[in-house]
Amino acid sequence: MPWQTQSPMSQRLEFIRLVLHRPPGQSIREVCHATGITEKTGHKWLQRYAAGGPAAMADRSHAPLIPAHQIAPVVVEAVLALREEHPTWGARKLREVLRRERPDEPWPAASTITTLLKRAGLLVSRRRTRRERASWAYGHLTRAEAPNDVWAADFKGEFRLLSGPYCYPLTLSDLFSRYVLAVDGLPGIASEGAQMYCTRCFERYGLPRVIRTDNGVPFGTPTALGGLSALSVWWIHLGIRPERITPGAPQENAEHERMHRTLKAETTIPASATLEAQQRRFDRWRHTFNERRPHEALAGARPADRYECSPRSFPRRVPMVAYPAHVELRRVSAAGQVHWRGFPFFLSGVLALEYVSFAETAADEWTVAFGPLTLGTFSADTMTFTDALAWTPSAQ
Repeated sequence: MPWQTQSPMSQRLEFIRLVLHRPPGQSIREVCHATGITEKTGHKWLQRYAAGGPAAMADRSHAPLIPAHQIAPVVVEAVLALREEHPTWGARKLREVLRRERPDEPWPAASTITTLLKRAGLLVSRRRTRRERASWAYGHLTRAEAPNDVWAADFKGEFRLLSGPYCYPLTLSDLFSRYVLAVDGLPGIASEGAQMYCTRCFERYGLPRVIRTDNGVPFGTPTALGGLSALSVWWIHLGIRPERITPGAPQENAEHERMHRTLKAETTIPASATLEAQQRRFDRWRHTFNERRPHEALAGARPADRYECSPRSFPRRVPMVAYPAHVELRRVSAAGQVHWRGFPFFLSGVLALEYVSFAETAADEWTVAFGPLTLGTFSADTMTFTDALAWTPSAQ
């Protein structure tokens, strides 16, 4: 679906025009699919147009008719009593039952009832642990069956140069061929530096399917949604799946760790005087490791004998994340918030200014996704977002 550049009202009027002037045999459902909206939303717009014409297609205020602080105590007591009687009921169900049983009372909107429940401590979102939130990226490790199936990336332990500053070697290798793609001595582990050196590798060797790392910075952000980082978000844009080893289990990246042992023994003891001199040692070592040194795991072959560049070239411009036509898109604000049905909720600062999708999966429940990465579920009934991350490539 192309990014929306027209106003919401003009989009709705264009949909009405397409429905009213659709060719014989074309259903409303087909028009909805072609314009990238759900059938439920399409029928809602048609009902509004039939009732009020073009003027009815303007945005409507989502503010509650009765603010929570102005609700009569008797109404508050009735809402809380019914919730305590039925603790699994959401705001919409509570409101519907109260309206049916006591139609003369001015019952507030469902969003206001949600506010009342939160104030009373009757609606508390369960906070997931950092390990739970990042588990989408590990658990099942991809088997490397060809070059560029899986790359490994890591920062080998930092060490002090003879002149005083620290060197942080960023390493990338192809796990199928054991080919060392890069060993770059950096002055720190900032995401910008890692992205620049990854770009050099992508331009030279093409793009892998998967990049496997540990969970630390800059590959992951422990406090962010799903442990996402700016670097992993960039990889997803490029069609690369970020894959992480289980925390505390470096043996899951054994091939790369074994290469680190050789790198340390042959290039850092003793360390060079400057970063430039150390980089020259890294470059000579990488050439020897790839081109001359026989590898036991390869039956004596050299990594260069098994490696070939990826057919997926690095694009000149970072592509947009792809979405199917039937989902609705919302842009995450610079503060990491997204608005849905007039309700703002926080996703993650690393997704700032990105587009995420909303796909209805059940009555009043919507799956929120960033491309192939499902982020969680938004419930319109309780006005809450529950993170539940999962990698689903078929969503692309």
